[in-house]
Order: sequence, then structure tokens, then C-alpha cells
Amino acid sequence: MRGAGEPPFPVAQPAGTGGEACEDAQGGPAADTPMGSERTEIRKRQMATTPETPGAAQAQLSTGNRGSNACCFCWCCCCSCSCLTVRNQEEERARRTSHELQAEGIPNCEESPAPTLEEVNAWAQSFDKLMLTPAGRNAFREFLRTEFSEENMLFWMACEELKQESNKSVIEEKARLIYEDYISILSPKEVSLDSRVREVINRNMLEPSQHTFDDAQLQIYTLMHRDSYPRFMNSAIYKDLLQSLSEKSTEA
Repeated sequence: MRGAGEPPFPVAQPAGTGGEACEDAQGGPAADTPMGSERTEIRKRQMATTPETPGAAQAQLSTGNRGSNACCFCWCCCCSCSCLTVRNQEEERARRTSHELQAEGIPNCEESPAPTLEEVNAWAQSFDKLMLTPAGRNAFREFLRTEFSEENMLFWMACEELKQESNKSVIEEKARLIYEDYISILSPKEVSLDSRVREVINRNMLEPSQHTFDDAQLQIYTLMHRDSYPRFMNSAIYKDLLQSLSEKSTEA
């Protein structure tokens, strides 16, 4: 028989509120239930997909960079593209280009027969006689090259060539080239001229003619006469040439 305060029928407890639920919440035996097994599997999957440590990631990134730019780190013979080879090729190309430009920038000397002893002796008499013959100009130009002032002779010769032209379009083109090569302050072969002569040239360039650079040519001629010519007469170039011709004359 039931007591007076007992219900006539047993009261069913709600699911998950009993002792098994408490044990599951505390990580106890309830872990063996289907829900506990599913949670364990989820934790295993999360651990498997956890990213690598920063150190490992950095090492992997570094390895990838070496693979994409192997020539910057690999110097062994198996590397088909080493920085050393590339750098050597670039340096060789730069030297070759510089040599070619230098050869193109220096016009060939004038064609002339070998000077005689009389001609070489005459060069010592006056600067005009030296500049009168192609052999004299070539010898003097060789000396100017040793003093890094060959542009003075090149400018003087270009002016002489301009005076021989009669075609207007050719005169204008040659005058423009002479200005760019020897008058412009941007040119590496600029000759030394005073401001007065430069103003005259700038006015003459408005309508170029054979005589556009006459004043400048005279100034450079005077500079070579007073400055370079005395040193040329005392140079080894002139003395060796004179001695060589003297010896040949004596032997003959």
C-alpha cells in the first residue's frame, strides 16, 4: 500500500536530468555513450587540422623562396642559372659596349704618307706649318690624346670640313652636329670657349652657314698654338719621330 502523500503512479524524470547526465557533464562514464564518442571524434579532427607552429611555417616559407629563386642561393655546378654567371656576363657586356662606343667616338686619323725629315723639322718652325700637313695634324692629334684634349683638334677639323660644303641642308645638318658635339655644355667633348664667342655661335645657329663657327675655330686654334704646341715640341712623340727619321737618313 502507498502512503497518503505518495502519488498513485511513478513520476518519470526528464531525460538528461538524472545521474547519467551529471556523469556526462563531468567527463565520466558518459563518454562511452554515442554522444561522447562523437565529441571525441570531433576533438581528434580538430587536432589533426591544427596549423603548424610559426617556426615550421617560417622554415617552409624560406624553403619555398629558395625554390623560386634558386640562382640567388645555389652556387653549385648543378645550378643552371647562378648569380655569378649572370653578373660576369653583364660586366663583359658593359665592357664591350663601352669599348665599342669609345672606338666609334674617336674618328680615324687622316690618311697621309709618312712624313719626311724635312717636314718634321719644319713643324718646329711654326704651328702653322705643323697644321698645314695631314701628317703633322695626325702627330699633334696623337699628342693631344695623351693630354685628354683631342676634342680641340676634332672641332677644328670639323669646322674645316664645314667650310667645304655648299649644300644648304648639308650645312645645317653638319652645323647642328658640331654644336651638339663640341659647343653644348652637355657634351663630353665640349671645347673651352668664352661667353662672347658662345653668344656669337647662338646667333649664327639661327641661320647656319659655312662660317658659323669661325670665331670659335680661331679661339681653339690660338689655344692649341699657345698651350699645347710648346709641349708637343718637347714631347716624346715628336722627339722619337725626329730621331727615327734622322737615323734612317744617316743610314741612307
